[in-house]
Order: sequence, then structure tokens, then C-alpha cells
Amino acid sequence: MPESALHDSAIPALVLAAGGGRRLGGRPKALLRLHGRPLVEHAVRVVREGGCGPVTVVLGAAREQVLATAELAGCTVVANPDWAEGMGSSLRAGLAALPPDAPAVLVALVDTPGVTPAAVARLLAAHRAGAELAAAGYHGRRGHPVLIGARHFAEAAAGATGDAGARALLTARQGELLLVECADVARPDDLDTPADLARWQADRPAAGPAEVPRPTPKMP
Repeated sequence: MPESALHDSAIPALVLAAGGGRRLGGRPKALLRLHGRPLVEHAVRVVREGGCGPVTVVLGAAREQVLATAELAGCTVVANPDWAEGMGSSLRAGLAALPPDAPAVLVALVDTPGVTPAAVARLLAAHRAGAELAAAGYHGRRGHPVLIGARHFAEAAAGATGDAGARALLTARQGELLLVECADVARPDDLDTPADLARWQADRPAAGPAEVPRPTPKMP
């Protein structure tokens, strides 16, 4: 069975997609195009195909435009009015919106299009095997996505400041962190600058599917 087919519907995903793309000239990252569609759609598809259950998407910059443009049917959308403070505020908002009985969460970033369903599936498998903290590794270096067990939610939220996200938690708990090698199935690229975006689009030329209807996503 392929890794992307190993589903564990009990583990929700949290897609952080609130950034304003300051270094991209103020182009919100959720609205960058990949294969003709908004990048946030790609991130949602990856975590779903990797085996995650409910998907929560945190939006901030250009939220109304994202909702009008992107297909987010079935997702819970959380508004982060403090998105300009950095990724930490989005992680806090997303963690607060998770189901109270969530045993863990898979945290994905909207601007890492090289992450694949196979990488997501490996992290979910690590949790099923007992890991409470896990991160995708790329030739031994920590990257995204990240899996956080429920007993670490409060600590993750407390340490989520500025653009650090879960970095404080992962650093403090480094001895407990399982690094799951994913370089053979995914890429760690971040889309932070116009040069990053140009390189990615050169490697992955857009060939977009037809426009699809955009049902209203669930709001908490």
C-alpha cells in the first residue's frame, strides 16, 4: 500500500496560510498560484491525501479574497486578526480551534509546496508508532510538516511568538523529537521571495485544471 494511502482520520491537520508575503511584494502566500490554482488549495489537498482527518486553515492577509478565490470546502477556516505579528499567532489561533479530543495535529505551512502526501503519511505513521513530537527531516535537517501530540499543545501555544511557530517547543523538547527522513519523497523549499517562487514555477510549470465551484467553508 502506498504511504499516501495510509489514512488516520483521527489526526487533524492545521494549515497555516495567513501570511501577507512581505518579501514577495505583499502578495499573500495563500493566493500564490500552483498549477493554476491558489497555493492554499494545494496544501489542503496534500494533508488530506496524506491521511489527515479534519482540516483547519488559518487565514489572515486578504482573507476575504482567499475565501472568494480558493476551494476550501469541508475545511474549518479560522481568522487570525493578528497575522501581521507572524506565524506564531497563527499557530496559537489554530491550536485553539482544534477539536478538544484531538490526539495530535499535523501542522503544515502554505508556502512549502514540495511537501507531499507521502511525507504527511510518514509523520502520521510515526504517531501511530508512539511519537508525540515528529518533524519531517531532509538529509538530517529538521523541516516541515511537524506533528505535535496533544500533551504538547499548551507548550506549543505558549512558545509561539513572532515568526517562530513551533520552534521553541521543538528546541526545548529536542530529546523527544523524532526526525522522520522525507528527502526521498518531498522537498523542503520555502516560497519566501520572488526568486524562490520563480525557481519553483520553473521546475513546476503551471498547467491548471478548470475552475471549480467554491462552496462556503465552515467557520468556527
